[in-house]
Amino acid sequence: MAESTVTVKWKKEPDEHDYPAAADYLEMLAEPDVIERVVAGLRKAKLTHKKAKDILRASQLELLPPTNQWVRTDLQKIIAGTALSPILLVRGNFRKGVPMQIADGYHRVCAIYYTDENIEIPVKIADLP
Repeated sequence: MAESTVTVKWKKEPDEHDYPAAADYLEMLAEPDVIERVVAGLRKAKLTHKKAKDILRASQLELLPPTNQWVRTDLQKIIAGTALSPILLVRGNFRKGVPMQIADGYHRVCAIYYTDENIEIPVKIADLP
């Protein structure tokens, strides 16, 4: 497998505002006490790395077009060498048909996919309580 010719810079930790953004999205999917525990799990989770193509598959989300305003902004950041924030994920359950949730970073995942779908993205993954 050929290595990517594009270097993407990443921050060592997600931005602080990513956690409330994740909670805001997840509040549409679960009760507040569940969201508090998931966000606490995200804060404690160690960074690991996953490929954009696998994140999209596990989340069952469609790839946003590169013309999407936020995907385009992230593509511009990649070109400029600006460090991106790691992605926040909530583990799914394939036995029950529950897809993984991209709690924060969907646009960044799509931008990375357009850059090179095999780039390893730093992610934090929390389990549902």
